[in-house]
Amino acid sequence: MEDSDSRAGQGVRAPRDGRAPGSRGVLWRKLRAPAAPGDPGADTLSRHWRTAFGRAARDCIGLALEVGAVSEARLSLTEVTELPPDRAFLGLIEAADGALGLVVFCPSALSAVIEVQTVGRVAAQPAPPDRPTRIDPARAAGLVDRSLGNLAAALADGPLAGWASGFAYASFLDDPRPLGLLLDDVAYRVLDCQVTFGSAGRSGRVLLVLPADRRSEPVRTPQPAAGAEAAAWSATLRASVMRAEVPLHAVLVRLRLPLASLVGLGEGAIVPLGPATVDRVTLEAGDGTRVAEGRLGQTLGMRAVRLTAAPAESGVAAATVDPR
Repeated sequence: MEDSDSRAGQGVRAPRDGRAPGSRGVLWRKLRAPAAPGDPGADTLSRHWRTAFGRAARDCIGLALEVGAVSEARLSLTEVTELPPDRAFLGLIEAADGALGLVVFCPSALSAVIEVQTVGRVAAQPAPPDRPTRIDPARAAGLVDRSLGNLAAALADGPLAGWASGFAYASFLDDPRPLGLLLDDVAYRVLDCQVTFGSAGRSGRVLLVLPADRRSEPVRTPQPAAGAEAAAWSATLRASVMRAEVPLHAVLVRLRLPLASLVGLGEGAIVPLGPATVDRVTLEAGDGTRVAEGRLGQTLGMRAVRLTAAPAESGVAAATVDPR
């Protein structure tokens, strides 16, 4: 994510999407401005959202994070449509009474959510920003729902009781332009928080956008049993992991050569392959784990491997090789 998106208080670069220069700077100033005098609950809303989101990340996906400064603002629909950073995750949320809101994860925040669910940790450097894919909502929906539930419960006994109640993840947008048509033309309260992800030291932004003047009776949603919740989480995690790409290497033979022979190799040198045969090729994962055996061939003019033994049949599923 660009610095201009991750550090709202350190200047804003000229936008690349055709908006007038400085238009985002006005929005940042609004977000950083103190809450209006007499705004009921404004002094505690930021604190409740920090706690709600942090606990949800820990309990739902095991993501350790620190929620820093939370900026509040009351914005019009037009201003809301200009807030999402480039290539952000836009999750529409809906309540039972038909009210619509928005949760926004910047690319760095979304990649952290995906990484902790697929590889178990957050990388020190974020992946190059890309548009969210169609499977990303499945990875973020549970975190969104848990965060909203935590916030509604925290506000239940205060002046903002019912403001965030009943909301849940509804759908995903890959382009912010339809927001002006989907959301009601009312004032919105926007919470923009800075998030740091565990020991990785990476930071990002998460925005919560809800109708500013909404009031409803708090919805008491029965919590699923611990066993059912764990089973649902396991199924979601398995579905996400099974869609992940895993590189495989087709290995014809592995050789060990003295360093002197290796240094002496030159153009035209012949290296004996020993007992190598095209009828016995090993498919290996990146860490050297053997996963299957096959026969080298070709199809449609490209090299190909026809599997002759699955891992259980070949007895090599748990075997590893010396990569030297």
